[in-house]
Amino acid sequence: MAPAAQETAPALAEQAAAWRQTHLGRLLGHAMRRFDARVLELMARDVEVPLALANLAARAQITAAHIHITRHLALEGSRLTQLAAQAGMTKQAMGDLVEQCEAWGLVTREADPRDRRARWVRFTPTGRAWLAAFHRAVAQAEAEFRADVGEDVATVVKLGLEAYAGGWEP
Repeated sequence: MAPAAQETAPALAEQAAAWRQTHLGRLLGHAMRRFDARVLELMARDVEVPLALANLAARAQITAAHIHITRHLALEGSRLTQLAAQAGMTKQAMGDLVEQCEAWGLVTREADPRDRRARWVRFTPTGRAWLAAFHRAVAQAEAEFRADVGEDVATVVKLGLEAYAGGWEP
């Protein structure tokens, strides 16, 4: 290989690999992690969140993974298998999260009266307060996103994501 070609080969290889850092999936992942981190930060500061939970959130003990329960648990309750499927997690991983959230007083597990092998997961009153704080934090984080990128861009992003994710079922 000629000397000039040897010098440009690494630069071309670097350019060819740059897509790995800038593709849509990676950007969506970064955006989601940033959004979830901001939501948890806001929840940690919410005066209506029970102090013990706010402290857990402030110390990063409650993570984006725990938000899966907040996002996916039906108001009337859900079976553990439903909850795991909706969150795109294994039943075992969701079971671990539910166990932690139960210890923190966010949820309770009850036997299903129709199937004793199945368990229902339901929000406790503390969990409902947490859910209300989650709603406020999401609204604030969305408002901050709109302020950061502008109303027009935020609208286009939301419409595009709704169209893209519209047919997806976990």
